[in-house]
Amino acid sequence: MAKPKGEGEKLHRSFGWLAALGVILVLGGLAGLFYAGVATLTTMILFGWLLLIGGCVGLLQAIQQRGTTFFWLGVVVAALNIAAGVVILVHPKVGAQALTLFAALLFLTGGVFRLVGSVVVRGSQFALTLAQGAFGVLIGVLVLAEWPSSSRYAIGFFISLALLFDGLGLIAMGIGGRRIVSLASDAVTPGNPEDPQAPSAPSGTERLKTEQEGQDQSSK
Repeated sequence: MAKPKGEGEKLHRSFGWLAALGVILVLGGLAGLFYAGVATLTTMILFGWLLLIGGCVGLLQAIQQRGTTFFWLGVVVAALNIAAGVVILVHPKVGAQALTLFAALLFLTGGVFRLVGSVVVRGSQFALTLAQGAFGVLIGVLVLAEWPSSSRYAIGFFISLALLFDGLGLIAMGIGGRRIVSLASDAVTPGNPEDPQAPSAPSGTERLKTEQEGQDQSSK
C-alpha cells in the first residue's frame, strides 16, 4: 500500500508544479499586456536567436550529410535562417514590422475563409465559425490600418495573450489533476471495499455474532 501512496504523492506534487508554471505564464502574459512594446522587442530578439542557432545547427547537419541529394537544400535553408536571424537581431524593429504584416495578413485571410466556409457549409458550428471568422477579419483590419506603427505592440500583444491563455489552461489542469489524485487516494484507503487487499471493517451482523459467542462462552 506504500507504493501507490508514494506514486499518488508524486502525481500530486507534479500537478502542483504544473499549476505553478501556469501561474508564472499568467504573470508573464499580464506583464506583456501592460508592456507590449517591451514584449515585442523581447520576442523579436528571442526569435532572432532561435533562427540563428537553428541555422547553425542545420548547417552543421548539412555538412555532415555532404555527398547526399539533400546537402545543397540543407545549406540553402540553413543560410536563410542564419541571414534572417542576423537581420532580426541587428534590426529588430524591421523584423517586427515584417512579422506584424505577415500576422495581420494571416488573420485577415483566415478570417475571410472562415466566414465564407461558415456561410457555404452552415454546419452545426455555424455561429462559432462565423464569430471566429469575423474576429480574425477585425484583428487583421485593425492591425493593417495602423501598420507599421502597430508593429511596436502587436507581436507582444499576441504573444502575451498566448502566454495568458496557456497559463490559465495549465492552472486548470494542475488544480484538476491534484483534485483527481486526491479523490483516487481517498478511494484506496484501509477499510475501503474497493481495495481487495485492505482489511475491511466488520459489519453490524458480524459484531452481533461475535458478542453472542462471547456471552455464550462466559455463561459456560
